[in-house]
Amino acid sequence: MPAFENESGCANWVCSLLATFGYTEGMTLPNTPDEVLATTRAVRKRLDFDRPVPKELVMQCVDLAFQAPTGSNRQAWGFFFVEDADKKKAIADLYGKAFDPYVNAPGVEYKAGDTRGERQSAVKDSATYLRENFHRAPYLVIPYALGRMEGQPNFTQAGWWGSILPAFWSFMLAARARGLGTAWTTLHLPFEKEAAEILGIPYDKVTQCGLSPLAYTIGTDFKQGPRLESDKLVRWDSWS
Repeated sequence: MPAFENESGCANWVCSLLATFGYTEGMTLPNTPDEVLATTRAVRKRLDFDRPVPKELVMQCVDLAFQAPTGSNRQAWGFFFVEDADKKKAIADLYGKAFDPYVNAPGVEYKAGDTRGERQSAVKDSATYLRENFHRAPYLVIPYALGRMEGQPNFTQAGWWGSILPAFWSFMLAARARGLGTAWTTLHLPFEKEAAEILGIPYDKVTQCGLSPLAYTIGTDFKQGPRLESDKLVRWDSWS
């Protein structure tokens, strides 16, 4: 272990700084709700693959996620955690089967000055790093929902997705507040049935809704990301 780290893997100066705010291992970071909302990034290159994550900490995030709004109070969803090394590698390989052609396909063309275009190269590099290291995360997390939505009308799908999406976003926010990183991905879903077979998930009864690594982050100093100007994406009373 590097000399500048303590036994928990936290750089001494970082731990000392956090301690001044009353933070110790397993506690939440000293961030306001606005700071957590504005700095919960899709973390890829700054995932600490070598630092174990206590299950107690994971369950704190789960408990908070279960407080999210849920349609008709059905709570017909949950989280599947993959910790077994062979299963993680198998799921990561399925992700890679879809990622490789996706990342090499022609990208969207943006106008000069558009932050999305300016960030394309960095995002691609970061995503490729995760593709190559996905299996190294202490846990892979699959949010799931009971039932299947194939062929259902928008009304039905909206309420169904509108339960699992807030729940997993709450999980990701709770993870960020505890120094953990996540990155919601969907590229293993073309091979959802194969993933279900690997994990013993009943495919005809349960829908996998995404896939995320879960690991401590290397540092916690995440910033707000560049985004489109919000006033250009808001309309009042009329589309025009």
